[in-house]
This record gives sequence, C-alpha cells and structure tokens, in this order.
Amino acid sequence: MNFSDYIVYVDESGDHGLVSIDPNYPVFVLAFCIFEKEVYRSRCVPSLQALKFKHFGHDMAVLHERDIRQAQGDFKFLVDASRRSAFMSDLTTLVERTAFTLIASAINKKKLRAQYAYPANPYDLALQFCLERLHYFLKENENDGKPVHVVFESRGRREDDELELEFRRVCDGQNMAEELLPFEPVFASKRVNCCGLQIADLVARPIGRHILRPDQANRAYTIIERKFRQSGGQVKGRGLKVFP
Repeated sequence: MNFSDYIVYVDESGDHGLVSIDPNYPVFVLAFCIFEKEVYRSRCVPSLQALKFKHFGHDMAVLHERDIRQAQGDFKFLVDASRRSAFMSDLTTLVERTAFTLIASAINKKKLRAQYAYPANPYDLALQFCLERLHYFLKENENDGKPVHVVFESRGRREDDELELEFRRVCDGQNMAEELLPFEPVFASKRVNCCGLQIADLVARPIGRHILRPDQANRAYTIIERKFRQSGGQVKGRGLKVFP
C-alpha cells in the first residue's frame, strides 16, 4: 500500500456537551496537527525525547497540558519556580521548532445553543470543519489521494464508535467538497507515549483561551499562531474555523 507522506494527530480542549456549559470555558476546540512523516520521525520525536531525558531522566513521562498547568503527576517538580521556568522555556522552544501544520476548529457552545433550536453536536461540527480543511491542505500539497491516517486518543468504545461513524460520514462525501476523502481513523490508548498526540494536547487549550479572551496575553498562542494553515495569506476559515 502506498501511504501518504503525512500523518495527523488530534486532540481536543473542553467538552462537547450543550446541557451544562462551563461559563469560564464555554468552547470546544478540536486541533489537527499535520506532520510530514520523515520530518516527524527524524526530528520531532528525537527532540521530544531529548526534552524528557533532560527534565525527567527518562522518556516515559507523557506531556499533558492540564498536568503541566496544575503541576501534578509527573509534573509535581514544577512547583519549584526555577525548575518550572527552565522546563517551560524548553517546552516553548520545542513547540516553536517542531515542524507541523495546524488546523483547528473552535465551537462557541453558548452562541451555538442560542442561535439554533436544534444545535448539532459540537464535536461533530468541529470534526467536519477540520476534515474539510485537511482535505484542501492535502490537495495543495499534492497528496494524490493516498490514504492518510488521522490519530485520535481513545475515549472509550461507545465514544470511539460514534466518532468513527461521524468520521466516515464526512469522508463518504457529506462534506463541503462533496468528494470522497481518503482518511482513516486510528484510535490510540490514553497511555500511549506518542509525540504527535502530546503536541496536539499542548496546542488545543491555548487556542480556546485566545478565542475567549483575544486581548489577553497568551504566549503559547503567539507561537501556535504561526503553525496554522494559510490560504491566500489568510488563517481565518482556512487554518482556524470559529463557529458560529
């Protein structure tokens, strides 16, 4: 099988429920991180391992934005101000230097519920928006219809089955281009130590924070912003879809 030169890793920020919406974080963000496989293998993975060996002494720790932010689990050492400063500086440099293209969708759940009598599931909306933009990215980069694997962190059998059903609906032609999309979902255990999934985990929440408070200082987003897919010099609607 002649596979694509690209692989995509996905993570989310916020929950996709519409019944009880967190007033402090009323958004759902889905982030697609697109890597060229050879660059990912030869540069991205070794760089992340080097950071882990430096700060943990081993490479088994899995980077989770929430654990880092709250200094818990493997990241308890971050309560030490000097160690936190050094770690965050290296982590910022890692994300800045890691070569990937970002496509993301942010769903404002309060606005969605207010504007639609029967609002669609925020996850389904975000997934379709991201898959459509992934399709155009691959067309721009001459993928030639080769199968592309899109890797998700597993959320449980029922949730994975529902996601796969929606994924295949979009790929079977129910999309903006009305074309068949050559994408295949892959579900990875939460315990898997995957570089791409960890990068996706790090970028999702800063996007949500920026959408909610665009005037607030957000160093992480300043770096992430440069990674978004652009088309005609535009990021809005191309690399970042905000809805509604």
